[in-house]
Amino acid sequence: MKNRTLFLAFGLLVIAAAGGAFLLTQSENTVAVPVANYPVDLVAGEELYIQSCAACHGTNLEGQADWRSPGADGRLPAPPHDETGHTWHHPDSLLFNYTKLGGKEALAAQGMDFDSGMPGFGEILSDEEIWNILAYIKSTWPERARTTQAERTAADIAAKGDE
Repeated sequence: MKNRTLFLAFGLLVIAAAGGAFLLTQSENTVAVPVANYPVDLVAGEELYIQSCAACHGTNLEGQADWRSPGADGRLPAPPHDETGHTWHHPDSLLFNYTKLGGKEALAAQGMDFDSGMPGFGEILSDEEIWNILAYIKSTWPERARTTQAERTAADIAAKGDE
């Protein structure tokens, strides 16, 4: 229970540090990314992760086997969301859009043609539910990964402020 409280406190600090702006816009082709300016619910995030994400990304966030090698369909298997994957390498805006829009559409909005198998959950999950899932995923990372990801999010916000 103490660890969960610490993770929640850290998650709230990361979100607070990530930005004071309510909306960010990547480009004309993407959705506005709301900054989670409300308390996240890690318990709800974990439950939603199990319901919506674990079938592909694993109950323990371990991803699918050989996730770096394309399968027979040419698509990469679902990556892990634990510290062994690359989720923590990306800012919140990409993680949010990837979840809401789906991989192919989110990357197309950034000018990349990539046949991702990640479906969009925007019609299934609310923005708040997506943030809860992302907060839960982040809460499982070691401090170094959380800090690096928070720094990348802050840099992304700053860059968008300069546009």
